[in-house]
Amino acid sequence: MTVIWYALWYIVAVGFLVIVHEFGHFWVARRLGFKVLRFSVGFGTPLVRKAVGRDRTEIVVAPIPMGGYVKMLDEREGPVPPEDLPRSYMRRPPWQRILVLLAGPGFNILFAILVLWGMLWLNGTTTVRAIVSEVTASSPAARAGLARGDEITAIDGKPVADQGDVLFDLLEAVLPGGSARLGVRTPEGVNRTLTLSVTDPAERKRLAELSNLPGVLGFEMQGPVIAPVIGSVEPHGPAARAGLLAGDRIVAVDGRPVHDFADLAHYIPAIPGKTVDVRYERGGVEHTATITVATVENAGVKQPGIGVISVHAHFPPGLVMHHALSPFAALSSAANQSWELTALQGRLIWRMVLGQVSVKNLSGPIGIAQYAGESAEEGVASFLRFLVLISLAIAFFNLLPIPILDGGQIVFQAAEWVKGSPLSERTQVFGQQIGIALLVLLLGVAIFNDVSRQFG
Repeated sequence: MTVIWYALWYIVAVGFLVIVHEFGHFWVARRLGFKVLRFSVGFGTPLVRKAVGRDRTEIVVAPIPMGGYVKMLDEREGPVPPEDLPRSYMRRPPWQRILVLLAGPGFNILFAILVLWGMLWLNGTTTVRAIVSEVTASSPAARAGLARGDEITAIDGKPVADQGDVLFDLLEAVLPGGSARLGVRTPEGVNRTLTLSVTDPAERKRLAELSNLPGVLGFEMQGPVIAPVIGSVEPHGPAARAGLLAGDRIVAVDGRPVHDFADLAHYIPAIPGKTVDVRYERGGVEHTATITVATVENAGVKQPGIGVISVHAHFPPGLVMHHALSPFAALSSAANQSWELTALQGRLIWRMVLGQVSVKNLSGPIGIAQYAGESAEEGVASFLRFLVLISLAIAFFNLLPIPILDGGQIVFQAAEWVKGSPLSERTQVFGQQIGIALLVLLLGVAIFNDVSRQFG
């Protein structure tokens, strides 16, 4: 059922964003006088086909939701009636063709800005202070002098406004030179400057996979607190068989104190098949149960556990800051966030080209489908944020100078504009072949990463 749920929301998300993208091409082409023959969402044998407008443009819905296209009248693909020649794609000026090509990614970016604007205007902006919760002994963070409770306020002189800034700012600071200057405020309010260094080449290589960064640097940020209270118990699971109930507060496991649910999440999965003594409190009275760690499923993921689910998390007082925004401030913030997210994609892709960031960070259809389903489960706001991210990703990807994509076609049109005549057919065909090969390679790597993640 989980797979069907993920697939459903993937189709909803990608299908809608493809419509946004292709409508951008369609709308601008029509406004500039191009004759549009077909507007297709999806690939494959059409499920729905309808002719509309004075040009009898075909609106097509096809079953494979991996993209779409707008087909314009083009004399390279067959005879064109003399009266329609001025509206043929190749008869329009290069600058108009470039505008049509830019319109698809442009509408994706515009969509992201408008959705963010609405969310920020209605809900304001929420930031989570970059406060350190744990520091691993003998790690780069510990050697730098970072301590629990410290708040990271700047990285290499750039202010840190939110926890989300820390991961990528540190990555960009540490990868090139191996070190970063941290501006830190202690719990007592004292400001310090620390130098965090990763001198071991093997450890720096591990940073190429973004998920390794907290482990390599050796610290974690303060997140929501999850009390060690059982929210629900899996029927017939290890904890249920031992008599534990929803509402029980876990005090210790094998004599180790349990302060929050994270303590369980760290300890239990590391001892599959082992028997543990769980001390818990019910109605003010402590009890002890002996439980064998088994393979359980949680949120579609199978891992060692005892079959209990936590209560809802909450943030400690003072960690989260909320600010209401005026309509103008919300629009400015939405545009700024969209730019920063797009620029971040560019920097990550460039570091992949340089070999500083691993291609293992790429996600394909399986990963995107999983994110779509999970965000839909979390609610409307979460799913809208997912749509914003994917819409910006579609815009950025299509602007890459790969010949089969909008960006590559823009390069061709710009070259024709400068040259004064079209590029040779041989050059264009060769470019298309290179583009297809690159896309197949990228898709293959992304799907391989998806499959690898699913199987651990």
